Amino acid sequence: MTPGERVKCLLQVQAASAGQKRFKGPIDVVKVLYKEGGIRSIYKGTCATLLRDVPASGMYFMSYEWLKRSMAPAGKEGELSPLNTVVAGGFAGMLNWSVAIGPDVLKSRLQTAPEGKYPNGIRSVFMDIMKNEGPRALFKGAAPVMIRAFPANAACFLGYEVAIKFLNTVAPNL
Repeated sequence: MTPGERVKCLLQVQAASAGQKRFKGPIDVVKVLYKEGGIRSIYKGTCATLLRDVPASGMYFMSYEWLKRSMAPAGKEGELSPLNTVVAGGFAGMLNWSVAIGPDVLKSRLQTAPEGKYPNGIRSVFMDIMKNEGPRALFKGAAPVMIRAFPANAACFLGYEVAIKFLNTVAPNL
């Protein structure tokens, strides 16, 4: 996820700010970062990304499996209708982001900050946010993320389940 996350965040911040653009595109971001700070600069925020993705992914797959089993008809464990798959996948995505949103804010701030602003990495970002903005700042953007999470993950799991059923039909003993 990291250099892609770093590149994405820098391009998003650049697009949102007024004035002259620093980067021409994703490849230019990598070139500029490498020239300014070497490979380490390109991978800035890797630990922060892991702090977001590891627990969030655990919540994502755990909640999907739990919902899938809870919603399955008696005697047909794990077999869901397409509608129930959409519901289970959508809620799993929302639960994923309920765990990920705070660490995602920290990660994005770290990855878009000028060099040297946060000398202790994500800890410095956290302390700065708590001191200057308070805990609510960790949930900035939660509403649009949740609105996007349901349909995006509903479609993802529906596609996954359809693909699994297709592959089990085509190659049943694989």
